[in-house]
Amino acid sequence: MSVSTAARVDTRKTLGYRAFHTLLHIIWIALFRPRVIGREKIPETGPILLAPIHRSNIDFAFILFLTKRKTFFMGKDSLFRIPILGSLCTAMGAFPVKRGTADRESLETAQRILEAGEGLVLFPEGTRKEGMAVETLQNGAMFLASRTGALVIPVGIGNTQRAMPKGAIFPRPVRVTIVIGDPIAVPMVDGRASRAAIAESTEHLRASLESVYRQSMNADN
Repeated sequence: MSVSTAARVDTRKTLGYRAFHTLLHIIWIALFRPRVIGREKIPETGPILLAPIHRSNIDFAFILFLTKRKTFFMGKDSLFRIPILGSLCTAMGAFPVKRGTADRESLETAQRILEAGEGLVLFPEGTRKEGMAVETLQNGAMFLASRTGALVIPVGIGNTQRAMPKGAIFPRPVRVTIVIGDPIAVPMVDGRASRAAIAESTEHLRASLESVYRQSMNADN
């Protein structure tokens, strides 16, 4: 069964989306009592690229608490071949990406989403990391932002590595705090961004992401 990203991007809040969204809210509130700081920094309209810290497999679900807007995100292509799960991923705004390769189709899908003025979630660290420090990031987020005019918003999600650490099968109840940083725009000259501007903006994102992550971890201390 092949996976076509073009057919799987649906901006509607379908019945499946609303049902799973509501169910996940109920479960997540009961388990994690999520608190959001800085929600007002997320624009209600226009292209946005939410760039969260990545310390646990449950990180993606906390994005649902940040905005009423439907957001889209990449998921492993193998998930979309599993009956029911694939349909659920699609309903929640996910589209497939082939990990470990330069998946041009998924990048084109991400760009189309932003060009349409929608919201995209992209973990700038790429994979799950450990520790408080945020290491050097790839330029992908800022490259997409430079092509689409999207604002990039750093998101710190504190304590998910305690709630569901690497290797755990089930999460455990832990208070999670989410801190949203100031939006970052790539400097443009004559409608284009230089490689240097993209690199500088990526470093700005790295520093901002580390800052909001530390704030989210210290919020309850």
